[in-house]
Amino acid sequence: MKKSLSIRNLTLVGIIFLAAGMRLIPHIPNFTPIAAMALFGGVQFSKKRLAYLLPLGAMVLSDLILGIFVTKTGWWHNGIPFVYGAIAFTVYLGSRLGKNPSALAIGGGALSSSVFFFLLTNLGVWLTGSLYPKTLEGLGSCFVAALPFFRNSLMGDSLYTLALFGGFALAAQRWHLLRRDLVIR
Repeated sequence: MKKSLSIRNLTLVGIIFLAAGMRLIPHIPNFTPIAAMALFGGVQFSKKRLAYLLPLGAMVLSDLILGIFVTKTGWWHNGIPFVYGAIAFTVYLGSRLGKNPSALAIGGGALSSSVFFFLLTNLGVWLTGSLYPKTLEGLGSCFVAALPFFRNSLMGDSLYTLALFGGFALAAQRWHLLRRDLVIR
């Protein structure tokens, strides 16, 4: 049996990889579409395997490019499990919002994912790094030092969530092929 080609899914894949590619152009620290991309993937892909695989795969690809060609430090660092864990959680969060979430639900998902990313990744910095003592005071210092980055994350997550969800909704109104469950055979 021949598989169907979904214009919608191909478009979603392109959007996910384009969003991950935005990390490769100069930007304000932590002002990236990564959380928005993961939330978007979680909402838009009905196959949960794709919802996780595509944002995480796009992230790996952009990390490889950044680590090998840009910073020349390699792509792996001690915080990677925490970063990817936060991205996977954001995909999960998106998958729990339903097929047609409200703007309020999407905004809440974006805010929740920003907070979770901040908490988990900075916990990872504290646990695996040597900058801060392994005390509650050291953990607090780690979180305080990261607050400027959190502000940037909140702004970036808000802007890119609006752009991805709003832009795709507008495009789906214009082009029927992008609507959910429409398949070309």
